[in-house]
Amino acid sequence: MKESKQNKSGIFSKISAFTFLFLLLSVFSAFPKGNALVVIPDDSTKILELYSLFSEYYKNKDFQSAVPYGWQVLQSNPEKFSKYIYFKMEDALWYLHDSSDIAPEMKEAIADTMSYLYDLAEKYNPDSKGYFQVRKSFVEQEWLKMPADSVIADYELAFKYNPDLDSYYYNMLGQLYKANASDSNDYKTKAIDMYTKLSDKEPNNPQWPQELEGLVENIDELVALTKKNWENDKENPEKAWKYASTAMKANDFQEAIVPLEFLVNQSPESVNYLTQLAQAYQKTDQLNKAEDTFKKLIQLDPQNKNHYLNLGLVYKDKGQLSAARTQFQKANDVGNGWAQAVYYEGLLYEQAARNCTFDFDAKVTYQIAVDTYRKALSVDPNFSQARERISALSGSVPTQEDYFFRKYKSGQTVSPSGDCYAWIGKSVTVP
Repeated sequence: MKESKQNKSGIFSKISAFTFLFLLLSVFSAFPKGNALVVIPDDSTKILELYSLFSEYYKNKDFQSAVPYGWQVLQSNPEKFSKYIYFKMEDALWYLHDSSDIAPEMKEAIADTMSYLYDLAEKYNPDSKGYFQVRKSFVEQEWLKMPADSVIADYELAFKYNPDLDSYYYNMLGQLYKANASDSNDYKTKAIDMYTKLSDKEPNNPQWPQELEGLVENIDELVALTKKNWENDKENPEKAWKYASTAMKANDFQEAIVPLEFLVNQSPESVNYLTQLAQAYQKTDQLNKAEDTFKKLIQLDPQNKNHYLNLGLVYKDKGQLSAARTQFQKANDVGNGWAQAVYYEGLLYEQAARNCTFDFDAKVTYQIAVDTYRKALSVDPNFSQARERISALSGSVPTQEDYFFRKYKSGQTVSPSGDCYAWIGKSVTVP
């Protein structure tokens, strides 16, 4: 909350708190009940004078003197200075409310007045409607101690007006949800949804995961709650995505498929939804569906190297090594030289050698894999995985003796033979 640096001592030195309260209430009493403002005919000269006096006192942080003039301006014309006066009146009243010298009856009067001021501000400064509504909600919660359900409804209205309000206020609402959750309402689900969004928005803020941990016993309960939330509002794509993304965070990809299929059906050209669905298919060994989905992604987004890489991984899992290599090479081309794609090509040669008898042909194939990993390192010298594979295969590649006993001379090329390696079409050079 805003807090002026002015020394609060002596704030009521000019007139007593009782006198100021009388002035404040006498001006406020000019406003009828029910937020129906009676506007006094606008005397341009008079209102400019009143606003000038209000601004001067406000600038000098004499809020006690400023407020009565501010109310008279609003009584005369609540729209004329709406871009500025409501913020300044809020600032002044907030300062007076928080003054250590203020009498209890004064605090109560200002709190009631603030709520009315915010209603007025929302009407005449609609561009800041969300801000004024959330500040009103805070006053209702902290100053007026209004019933929780009413305050919750007002906070929710504020975020409807402006979803980008400060996370401080989201947390205020979240705490209300937590404190008032019961079997007869959905506040717990709403709190989980809110803190999940805050965790996504502010991933480096440790408070939000802690709030979530306090709401659920484990991630599976969170998945179940988001599932229930979506099933109660089955056409809501936001709730479907929350269910799907929560399930994926729990590594429950089978659970994520149904809401992801719904989202893809709703938005068939959404690259994000299709990517997540394809990966869910892949992780649950539904490889044919994963293949079809990655192919569609390539059609929609042909310049994304990840789609080719992921399709290659599907073919690798299916044992279609030649088709996998084609996709890895496409990924490398689209990426203008991508060490990760080259690395995965090397893994294919390793996989081929492991699938066959360990003999000289297998050793040659392992050497092809090592040469491919070296190519990956030439693209990215910091690609540590390639260096690790080279080290791991050091005992599996042909030795000088292997070449000597087979009468191969330095500089000759050797290719692996046999059905296991027919698709490779590569050779190594004898050192």
